[in-house]
Amino acid sequence: MPADRREIVTGQATSAPVTDSMSYQVATDLRALRAFVCAGASARGLAPQRMELLALAVSELATNTLQHTTGGGQVRLWTEAGHLVCDVIDQGPTRALGRAMPAAEAVRGRGLAIVEQVCDEVAVFGAPEGTVVRIRLEL
Repeated sequence: MPADRREIVTGQATSAPVTDSMSYQVATDLRALRAFVCAGASARGLAPQRMELLALAVSELATNTLQHTTGGGQVRLWTEAGHLVCDVIDQGPTRALGRAMPAAEAVRGRGLAIVEQVCDEVAVFGAPEGTVVRIRLEL
């Protein structure tokens, strides 16, 4: 993903036209969460190979939520201007983008780097409901 398409914004309110939403609380929710985003993406016309990338990105973000925050999180999904847009919201701190992929021997730290590699756009911002990681994939 080109560096100029990454964005970190703080204090920005979300005005997303929410059409589908799912909450998750525990690791056993991740399978249902992946199924939810794939079904929503398919209904909106995302190509099957792109759905796999979406499922990977959402799974990485949701896993980070469950490992590093409390209270679980929420995923929102909609289309906008030729893109599938997905918000992953939690109560954690704003995350820094532009991370390099950790060394092969590193045990952790690949989640956000993977998300940045597989999505067309990634943004992070604070909103009244929590920290939002917004990913976009071109339809």
